[in-house]
Amino acid sequence: MDWTAIWVSVRLSAVTMVILAVAGVPIAYWVAFSRWRWKFLVEAVVALPLVLPPTVLGFYILVSLGPASPIGRWYLDAFGRTLPFSFQGLVIASVIYSLPFAVQPFAAAFAGVDRRLIEASWSLGESRLVTFIRIVLPLSVPGLITGMVLSFAHTLGEFGVVLMVGGNVPGVTRTVSIAIYDAVQALDYRTAGQTSLLLLAMSFAILTITYALQRSVWAVWPAS
Repeated sequence: MDWTAIWVSVRLSAVTMVILAVAGVPIAYWVAFSRWRWKFLVEAVVALPLVLPPTVLGFYILVSLGPASPIGRWYLDAFGRTLPFSFQGLVIASVIYSLPFAVQPFAAAFAGVDRRLIEASWSLGESRLVTFIRIVLPLSVPGLITGMVLSFAHTLGEFGVVLMVGGNVPGVTRTVSIAIYDAVQALDYRTAGQTSLLLLAMSFAILTITYALQRSVWAVWPAS
């Protein structure tokens, strides 16, 4: 079993989850509360990775991060290396690929908060930021947990985008899904089976803990 590939996947999933937890909250808040007429266009862009084939998404990300692009050229000049086929490039691709799995549960949780509580906070003179921190955020904990766990689990098992953007560099971009694919290609079904079973157990454990935490959260903040 390739433990290095497993560690790369866990590290990539954790970094992606943290970034989405920080960047996804303001996006989700805007999606939940904005009254802009064309908001559906932004929602469509956020949800695009759900329906776009991973190879297509990976190709466009690869081109966007390549040395011929403004971002890729800036990164090359600043750090002396390219983003494609690097862990940093893999993180960017994973954040984009898993974005809807974080933003949509966040936005649904924010939108589900009783509007009367928010308006009562505003009527007492509290700012939008204070209202969000003290009212919206605590009542949205189950949705936040769900979004973070889904983004972690989704990144853990991704294959197409990882292969397109990161390639198969051992210890750097070779993830557990690629390790399973390589084992099958080499007709090493025993290793592929062991690694797949480990990934299945990890995914099941993550979802079990998530549902258990949600039950505990609702015991503290019961639904009205």
